[in-house]
Amino acid sequence: MLAALAVVAVIFASARASLSSDPQALARIGMPLGGGTTEQVSLVTGPHSTPIAVVVRHDRVYPQGTILAGERVSLQVVVKRPGWIAWLGGGRRRLSLDLTTPTASLRSHYITLPRHDPLRLHFKAPIEVYASGAHANGLTRHVLARPTDVITLPRGSEAGSVFLAAAPRRWESAAPRMVSWFPAGGSASAVTSPAPGAHIKPTTKITVSFSKPVGTVLGSHRPVLTPATPGHWRTLTGHAIQFVPTGYGYGLGAKVSIGVPAGVRLVGAPPGPGPEWTVPDGSIVRLQQILAIMGYLPLKFHYARHAPGRSAAAQEDAAVKAPAGRFTWRYPNTPAWLKGMWRVGASGVMMQGALMAFERDHGLTTDGVTSPVVWNALIAALVAGKHSTSGYTLADVDENSQTLNLWHDGKVVITTPVNTGAAGTPTSQGIFTVKEHLVTTTMSGTNPDGSHYSDPDIPYVSYFNGGDALHGFTRAEYGSPQSLGCVEMPIATAGRVFPYTPVGTLVHVA
Repeated sequence: MLAALAVVAVIFASARASLSSDPQALARIGMPLGGGTTEQVSLVTGPHSTPIAVVVRHDRVYPQGTILAGERVSLQVVVKRPGWIAWLGGGRRRLSLDLTTPTASLRSHYITLPRHDPLRLHFKAPIEVYASGAHANGLTRHVLARPTDVITLPRGSEAGSVFLAAAPRRWESAAPRMVSWFPAGGSASAVTSPAPGAHIKPTTKITVSFSKPVGTVLGSHRPVLTPATPGHWRTLTGHAIQFVPTGYGYGLGAKVSIGVPAGVRLVGAPPGPGPEWTVPDGSIVRLQQILAIMGYLPLKFHYARHAPGRSAAAQEDAAVKAPAGRFTWRYPNTPAWLKGMWRVGASGVMMQGALMAFERDHGLTTDGVTSPVVWNALIAALVAGKHSTSGYTLADVDENSQTLNLWHDGKVVITTPVNTGAAGTPTSQGIFTVKEHLVTTTMSGTNPDGSHYSDPDIPYVSYFNGGDALHGFTRAEYGSPQSLGCVEMPIATAGRVFPYTPVGTLVHVA
């Protein structure tokens, strides 16, 4: 009787299904004595319980696709027993298992190698899959024929860095980490990522890895970065630091460099003060779009789709690769000569004047040249919704009729007789931008007979071409060529014209 009871107890104990971790699969389903079938399997991961598809092979559960190494997952399995033995252990059994997917780790991420030795990486435990590449977001995945704790990677130089992501199971993926190698020797050496000479974005993080501990090489100091950029250095490991730019970062068109201490060999950098990277400049097309949107051009711009995002990174990406769209003329009576100047993607006097006007309004040097500082100001003003408060003005000088027509926001607001240059000192014809705007000044130069003149207190002066300017001047009459190259007008009229002709205004002389 006792023996029979023992046998029944063993059978009853064996009647239960089980769910446990597995050295190859995600989990193993232990079927009860008498057999059973897997009726339902569900797998979720992450704080939001994201479902993951699975497949069951030979009572082992495998994810379809990949799961991140070190991820916390929850597995639910329902096992159904055959009817003839269901009375003993129940018809269905729901099993659950919480586990963390296994991870892989290198013995060292900073390796010193003799010149011709291969780059061998040693892991603390065998792996089945790894991905590697020069950039964290462009890795090439390799599934190994059998687990191993040593892999060999290509080594194209005596020092450098590579991104590596490895996992113990082929159904896993891993977050990439940087591995750096250095030449053998007693002195400290360093490598950077991205490599010196690369093109980077304004917000690209720059990592510097040292063959010796950071504290030994730098102490409490950090490399000096040029140009001065908002951001901070952070410590990644005992051997690596990283500069994290903030805001608009280095700026479009910037040449970025860092200085390392004397005695530290920066492997791969050309001779000079330090490694240098180039940030692409913004495009002419995007410059035209921004200046049109803000009212500094006589055109409007219409996006083909959505406008770029308002973040610094989105706007800087749009500056390098301009979004699609179209331009239309802002005013129906735009002069033909002005329309003839316009070309999408082309610079010229019109663009120079518009940029100078923007620089004037924002306290920048009015040279009509884009720079990292100017691009930052343009993007900041665009995001803030700022617009030109001066409108769009043209000063159109007709030498045949000796007349100036002041065209503002689509209509002629002032017409006045003027005096242009006499025969010996003609006013140059062409299209110019106002470069200097003075309420009063002393004008001096040389007369046609070689004598020198100096006229103080000349009012309402807008220089547009060398010494040629729009200004007020007292004459007995106006409407004939009699100046030394300037465009003279009655002082009272010049006072009315002056507010319309700040730096950046176009002056057309024909």
